[in-house]
Amino acid sequence: MLLHNLPCFIEKDLKEALSQFIEEESLRDHDRDAEACLEAVTSGEVDLHQLAGSWAKAYAETTLEHARPEEPSWDEDFADVYHDLIHSPASETLLNLEHNYFVSISELIGERDVELKKLRERQGVEMEKVMQELGKSLTDQDVNSLAAQHFESQQDLENKWANELKQSTAIQKQEYQEWVIKLHQDLKNPNNSSLSEEIKVQPNQFRESAEANGRIYEEQRKLEESFTIHLGAQLKTMHNLRLLRADMLDFCRHKRHHRSGVKLHRLQTALSLYSTSLCGLVLLVDNRINSYSGIKRDFATVCQECTDFHFPRIEEQLEVVQQVVLYARTQRRSKLKDAHDSGNRNGGSDDKTKNADRNYLNVLPGEFYITRHSNLSEIHVAFHLCVDDNVKSGNITARDPAIMGLRNILKVCCTHDVTTISIPLLLVHDMSEEMTIPWCLRRAELVFKCVKGFMMEMASWDGGVSRTVQFLVPQSISEEMFYQLSNMLPQIFRVSSTLTLTSKH
Repeated sequence: MLLHNLPCFIEKDLKEALSQFIEEESLRDHDRDAEACLEAVTSGEVDLHQLAGSWAKAYAETTLEHARPEEPSWDEDFADVYHDLIHSPASETLLNLEHNYFVSISELIGERDVELKKLRERQGVEMEKVMQELGKSLTDQDVNSLAAQHFESQQDLENKWANELKQSTAIQKQEYQEWVIKLHQDLKNPNNSSLSEEIKVQPNQFRESAEANGRIYEEQRKLEESFTIHLGAQLKTMHNLRLLRADMLDFCRHKRHHRSGVKLHRLQTALSLYSTSLCGLVLLVDNRINSYSGIKRDFATVCQECTDFHFPRIEEQLEVVQQVVLYARTQRRSKLKDAHDSGNRNGGSDDKTKNADRNYLNVLPGEFYITRHSNLSEIHVAFHLCVDDNVKSGNITARDPAIMGLRNILKVCCTHDVTTISIPLLLVHDMSEEMTIPWCLRRAELVFKCVKGFMMEMASWDGGVSRTVQFLVPQSISEEMFYQLSNMLPQIFRVSSTLTLTSKH
């Protein structure tokens, strides 16, 4: 028994002896290094002041209390200046100046559209003549050659106008920011006698430009119902719900003339640009990150009509999104490839890997990307939610990627102070034949119930902040269908009822 325990005692003693030896030798090494350093300082080999300066610099750079404060960027300075001005008597001047720029860009876009239309009409006539001669004096190769020439001509013209618009918006942005900074500096100088005249100039210019342009924006008739609800078990939070029949892009477009006159209707949007009460919008898009088709193209056109003086252009923001998606997909592709290799060794299928290799540059259904805007009429943030053709079917569930995407969007709204959000109630922007009345009722009930659940989760996300949720249905939906949906909403949400007090007398 003693012999059996003997190796354990020897191993323990050996470890203790080694640890003690390492500790003692390490201390001797440190002592030798310290004595060598002191000897170098004593002999004058090392400059004592230089050594002290190096130590002080290293300490200051690694200690937070001695770190220099970060210098504010130009964007932050401009944001502070703009926030001050938009809440001052100069607010109307700022908005009118922005509107002048909007009119200028809109006219430029109008000229571009006219020129492109004339080019297409001319090319159509040329192609029609060539098709009449096909098989007689001309061959298929001649037709293809002409089509290639037409395509190249259109590309050249579009590129020319794109460069001109880009240059014009860059000039406007620089002029606007310089003018805002100058105006802010003048406001700080109480002895500036020309300040009042400087503020009055822009409204007069606005009236002239507005009267010179005869086109009037005609608003389509909207149907709207508003509700006040309370959600929560113990701590109830009040929210505002609105059901609207409207075009989603109506919240983005500028109006050339408005009932409020020169005081633009987007004043509230400008006032809350740098605040904790932002407005958002959900756009349903396909899996490609671009602005070339569908509602993405229409949205980009609206963004181009007015220069964004605070954030990058929509094209630049989409380029950043593409880079982020590319990086994320590359990482995911690498992991899937490793899983695929191990799966092949185990006899697994590689269909998922092939699909990932083919589409790794695109976003997936339920994923979304965000763009920021200061040049839209009623929103600051656009959530581009990717959906597929499955949303048109009538059998989606609460676990569908589109529904889960809405949940994640609402979570982002909670964490980033977006207090007003507009959602397409039926998860489509346009109606089609398969979207019958039962289909609409089932879809609306699903979205209402899911959003209600997500809003109740918000209390744990943000502590219970009052929000406004706008449910939008397409313009082509009938009034009868609209009011059926309106009657459904208070049955799902707990709508606050009014209390009528009557006197006995």
